[in-house]
Amino acid sequence: MEKIVTFEDFTKVDLRIGTIVEVNAFPKAHRSAYQLIIDFGILGLKKTSAQITTQYQKEDLINRQIVAVVNFPKKQIANFMSECLVVGAVKSKDVFLLHPETKVKNGSSIS
Repeated sequence: MEKIVTFEDFTKVDLRIGTIVEVNAFPKAHRSAYQLIIDFGILGLKKTSAQITTQYQKEDLINRQIVAVVNFPKKQIANFMSECLVVGAVKSKDVFLLHPETKVKNGSSIS
């Protein structure tokens, strides 16, 4: 059964556009993942971990714009503190990053 979300619930989620500026291997992660540093413009740089290694090479992610939730509480993942959640579509076990069709200002909100 699908969970029902009110419009008020949805407005609490802060989805923003950011640009990946650094990608590192994350060998201590339970499942294969990268550590990402993302530039959200006026919101600054935020770190996250993403299980996207099957679809993306590190060099392909640099300067790529993505969509992320920026108002989740920080979460400890192994020895790394995640500060946001990158949004993607899941097909089987693969994650495909969501991104704007054209380049937009980092920190732009999604509505």
